[in-house]
Amino acid sequence: MEFRHLGRSGLVISEIAYGNWITHGSQVEAQAAHACVRAALDAGITTYDTADVYADTRAESVLGEALKGERREGLEIFTKVYWPTGPGKNDRGLSRKHILESIDGSLRRLQTDYVDLYQAHRYDHATPLEETMVAFADVVRSGKALYIGVSEWRASEIRAAAALARELKVPLVSSQPQYNMLWRVIEAEVVPACEELGIGQIVWSPIAQGVLTGKYVSGRPVPEGSRATDATGGNFIQRWMTDDVLDRVQQLKPLADQAGLTLAQLAVAWVLQNRNVSAAIIGASRPEQVAENVKAAGVKLDAGLLKQIDEIVEPAVTRDPAMTTSPVQRP
Repeated sequence: MEFRHLGRSGLVISEIAYGNWITHGSQVEAQAAHACVRAALDAGITTYDTADVYADTRAESVLGEALKGERREGLEIFTKVYWPTGPGKNDRGLSRKHILESIDGSLRRLQTDYVDLYQAHRYDHATPLEETMVAFADVVRSGKALYIGVSEWRASEIRAAAALARELKVPLVSSQPQYNMLWRVIEAEVVPACEELGIGQIVWSPIAQGVLTGKYVSGRPVPEGSRATDATGGNFIQRWMTDDVLDRVQQLKPLADQAGLTLAQLAVAWVLQNRNVSAAIIGASRPEQVAENVKAAGVKLDAGLLKQIDEIVEPAVTRDPAMTTSPVQRP
């Protein structure tokens, strides 16, 4: 495993992080989830990402159980707040009430006294940003979180939050966006802003929810038990399940072979070539998927190979910074 600083902070994290969106508490049974976490630990992954909303809070509980007994100081545990976690009007968003109540619930489920990173899972247009940032500052000062971050925020929103964080003297160190060969929305505005501000990217979906593994082939049925057959994941990846995109992914196979990598390893290694990326989050439903994907750590792709990848996928790439994820999607 290789390690990087999270932005310009002093926090060092594994450049491959393990995340449990969709899988833990829903698609994968607890025993299999524990086996995947064990495989991540054995591979040297120290960074674990979750959120209170995943599987209606069950994902945090599963991760807490799976990490129980591990040396806490040797782990970096990240979680998030924003999406609804209950039926009440205040069981959602980034109000002071919801943030301060949610951190306690997350710590209880994760069986820890603090999280290393507490992230705003989306921007809350219904709550003043100052209220949100003051609440996050109080979470940090109480010792319940060491650093704060955001997920799927626009560059202008990140800049405004960073200005308040400086005033409040709290470490806003990360952004967690979707990023992969096919989805490059952050490159236009978010990455330049974050480089200027010292904020690092912790990217999710580096293999486009499995599309960049090459297991989906145009004209063939989707594999049994794959993400495309899951009620949540299947809806999420439909934008990429076209003959054109799937055919272009298959054209990447000779390039992966040339680099001595699987398609999944090539996809993960590709996002790690971006100097603003601190970590790529991988998920897994089986331990062997973890063992495969961690081999992307430390891989250097030469400029010629990167150019060939761009030539193949460019017509399928989404770059428009105005594009956002759907409100029903919660990575």
